[in-house]
Amino acid sequence: MSGMGATKCPECSSKRLIRDYEKGELLCAQCGLIIVENIHDSGPEWRAFDAEQKEKRAHSGAPIRYMRPNKGLVTEIDQYNRDIRGGKISPKKQAQLYRMRKWHKRVSIATSMERNLVIALAELDRVASSLGLPENIKESAALLYRRAVKAELIRGRLIESVVAAVIYAICRIQGIPRTLDEIAKASGIEKKEIGRAYRFIKTELEVSVPLTDPSQYVPKFASALRLGGQVQEEAVKLIKKSLKKGLISGRGPTGVAAAALYIASALFGEKRTQKEVADVAGVTEVTIRNRYRELKKELGLKINL
Repeated sequence: MSGMGATKCPECSSKRLIRDYEKGELLCAQCGLIIVENIHDSGPEWRAFDAEQKEKRAHSGAPIRYMRPNKGLVTEIDQYNRDIRGGKISPKKQAQLYRMRKWHKRVSIATSMERNLVIALAELDRVASSLGLPENIKESAALLYRRAVKAELIRGRLIESVVAAVIYAICRIQGIPRTLDEIAKASGIEKKEIGRAYRFIKTELEVSVPLTDPSQYVPKFASALRLGGQVQEEAVKLIKKSLKKGLISGRGPTGVAAAALYIASALFGEKRTQKEVADVAGVTEVTIRNRYRELKKELGLKINL
């Protein structure tokens, strides 16, 4: 018999089976045979009937959450005003709990650093959610913000600009195509201010940010411009050729992606104007023209737009 439903060892018929969740194995305590691999811990194998039992039987604490000002590691007093069995608490007890919650909250954000985190992490959650970023990106950005606070890089800077900067940095590190314009719009902070904060944090914390491949932006821009698959493929090909020849080093990835799409759309009879492409990419028409001329000349493209 094998599988997680096994009740005895198929080799020696022993019923002494051990579930090793650290190694992800179900094995026989008698002969050592590994019966099942890659098992998952489905949670505690116990029930608690009161707070004392729950405390005694719990395996570990809550996971660390960098998006929480206290990392989620302190006790919280819930808002339900009910006891462990679900019964209502007397008005006197409710008033006592209200005072406890109030003072608990005050004590939890006592220092200036903690107050800073309360404001910053709420703003981080708002901006990241507006950009449609997942929880793991929020957590990574929160961790980077904490590093900046610890290194005292926030002094003299607007909290919101640093929050936007760490979100931009994490998006670039993770290869998520979010432009400075998008982050500026979501945060309400000027693009130049975010850029300054980003460069400062990157340098001071020695954050390794890979060069952004302009191809990452092609599907997003093409979708907004309603361009077909062939146009996207051609734009990516143009970008790859440019990268191989080292033509776009130091150039903004959004401008390069926009110019490649501008050229590809004309090649396949789906031409879009420079203004249409520039508006979608968040760059100027001058940038589109400059990148277009460079790509046309260096790649030997026979096209007149």
